[in-house]
Amino acid sequence: MLPLHVTTWDAPQARDDQVILIHGTMTWGLAAFAGQQPLADHRRILVVDRRGFGASPDTAQSDYEVDADDVLGLMDRPTHLVGHSYGGVVALLAALRCPRLVRSLALIEPSALAVAADHPVVAAALENNRRHVAASRSMSAQEYLSVAYGTDDQAVPQPREFAVRAAETALRERPCWEADLPVDVLRPRDYPKLVLAGTWETAQPDYRSRVGEALIVTASTVARRIGARLHRVPGTDHAPHQQRPEEVNRLLLRLWDAADTDACASTEGGR
Repeated sequence: MLPLHVTTWDAPQARDDQVILIHGTMTWGLAAFAGQQPLADHRRILVVDRRGFGASPDTAQSDYEVDADDVLGLMDRPTHLVGHSYGGVVALLAALRCPRLVRSLALIEPSALAVAADHPVVAAALENNRRHVAASRSMSAQEYLSVAYGTDDQAVPQPREFAVRAAETALRERPCWEADLPVDVLRPRDYPKLVLAGTWETAQPDYRSRVGEALIVTASTVARRIGARLHRVPGTDHAPHQQRPEEVNRLLLRLWDAADTDACASTEGGR
């Protein structure tokens, strides 16, 4: 049995496929994807807590390579992969390793900065990230939580002990911008692909310049290289699925329905 905590939202009707939701850092499955629970009316959904997050066991170092293998262990049937931020890197790796079981791929603000590392904005963000990681090594989890959320206790995901644990794990997480992602091999794959990004116009100017601009470039680059549709969700920044859940859910359902249509066409064509 995998060393993971997975929450299953079962759809009322039996289907041959499933959805796996993969969260980013500083959070866990149910905190990240609470707004996606209505999608369980349409699909069977697995909400994963990556190792060291939520109710999953501790790990010496959170690692996207290990996370991708954990996701593969859950892919016992055709799967729609949905990854946010760090989880977007995990979803890309899983799709690269087991293409035959991927029914669709959705990446929400993927932190796959290495894919766009030759862009000056992204190169500058990577350098800032390296400095940030080095500076945070001496922080406690509580201090790191304060850096992430400031004095706004309302913004900290609940329960707080899970948030503190997420900060602890994030402090020793393998940086996802180190991931080797040969994403161009995904372009000819015939399943539908979607990259969702924020428009970032409502974000604090410092947050947008320090983080958002690089993620906007990254989302566009990833979408182009994997052959995905790029959709920017108005009024959102790094968490469109939390800030505009109804719009994101509508887009995900459309993606999954397109995958059904493609699968039916492929089956009929093979008769």
